[in-house]
Amino acid sequence: MSDEPLLPIVIIGGGGHASVITEILLNQGREIIAVVSPEDICQRSVFKGIIHLKKDEDVLVYDKEQVLLVNGIGIMPKSSFRREINEYFLALGYRFETVVASNSYVSPYASIDAGAQVLPMAIIQTGATVGSHSIINTGALIEHDCRIGSYNHIAPKATLCGQVETKDSVYVGAGSIIIQKVKLELGSIIGAGAVVTKNIAFNKICYPSRSKVKSLI
Repeated sequence: MSDEPLLPIVIIGGGGHASVITEILLNQGREIIAVVSPEDICQRSVFKGIIHLKKDEDVLVYDKEQVLLVNGIGIMPKSSFRREINEYFLALGYRFETVVASNSYVSPYASIDAGAQVLPMAIIQTGATVGSHSIINTGALIEHDCRIGSYNHIAPKATLCGQVETKDSVYVGAGSIIIQKVKLELGSIIGAGAVVTKNIAFNKICYPSRSKVKSLI
């Protein structure tokens, strides 16, 4: 275990996902020295007292050896914006901190790559791997021996049963269930509430059954 002090953090993004990540880090005693967002952040009390930077380029005032970055921009289906932000700063030599909420469970026999984020009440079981810069959102379950690619978003309450494999840039919607040994190829999207029982091909979307709403009149 290293005795070196933890580096201060700069949060990129000032929206809802950034506020959740900020609260996790503050509760763990981490020092957050700035939040980068073009939007007003004063309505989110979790950012109170933290320096507000308006442009990504403002981060460059901080020595890349003296800070760590955390990307607080959520991953949306078909959007590469979060990845582009990461790649911009990685090319400049900055590093991204891995964030694991204290009230999540990560097996000591699981592997979490750099820059990944594990939110409250998420569970990652033995033998599972989570790729770099992926988000395992609130209450998601990653069962044994799953392999999660980079830049995935496993949304709240999603369940990946044992030995599921997801490639890069996969989006698994809230409350969905992926049964054991299913493979989700690059760029695939699983709609909220879907139950997936077979492999999903490159860039395909799996929609759940849709409820029909009828008037009582």
